[in-house]
Amino acid sequence: MKKKISPSMMCTSFVDLKKECRLFMKHGIEYLHIDIMDGHYVPNFALGGDFCRAVSACADIPLDIHLMIEDPDRHIGMFSGFEGATLTIHPETCYQPLRTIGEIKRLGKRAGISLSPSISFGSVEHLMPWVDLVCVMTVHPGYSGQSLVPGTIEKLEEVAGWVRKKGYSIEVEVDGNVSWANLPKMISAGANVFVAGTSSIFQRDADMEQNIMRFRSILDEKEG
Repeated sequence: MKKKISPSMMCTSFVDLKKECRLFMKHGIEYLHIDIMDGHYVPNFALGGDFCRAVSACADIPLDIHLMIEDPDRHIGMFSGFEGATLTIHPETCYQPLRTIGEIKRLGKRAGISLSPSISFGSVEHLMPWVDLVCVMTVHPGYSGQSLVPGTIEKLEEVAGWVRKKGYSIEVEVDGNVSWANLPKMISAGANVFVAGTSSIFQRDADMEQNIMRFRSILDEKEG
């Protein structure tokens, strides 16, 4: 499965949003990762429907919408108008996660589930046949710039191995401290979608375009 980049848009410069989106389109970025945070499931408040609309107006790239919110059933309709979007939920935030996944599909969107470091793969394995993407978080949900949580690379390997064994065409995304040092390990573990944040593409005091090309070259090298 092709390896894809999904820049974390909470790390973008809101002032230079159009400029950065043009850069992403120039380099064939596959997804734009948008974290929606409600101040309940995670302590942080961040982004929302208006930001998704702003990004969608700037870039013809599918949105990778990560709903770090409680009771997502109340809000998924707000994010259903974006063509090609993936809506990813945390199953433990839903009363009936399979029903929520079904509603996302009914709205014509791709459905994903996310595993925070505290959630085992075994507890969500039964949901896998119904999803298009599974996101393995290698940091605690809520903030950028965190260190990798021990054991999460092994979980990533477990999830990717299960997908390969079953033969499902489910994308395996990794989210959290996708740094230059960690990226090769994440590729080897079996991820094919990489949420790139402040430890790579949005690295401070570095040229973003050079960072994008460096990131892509690492993926291409491993692809070969």
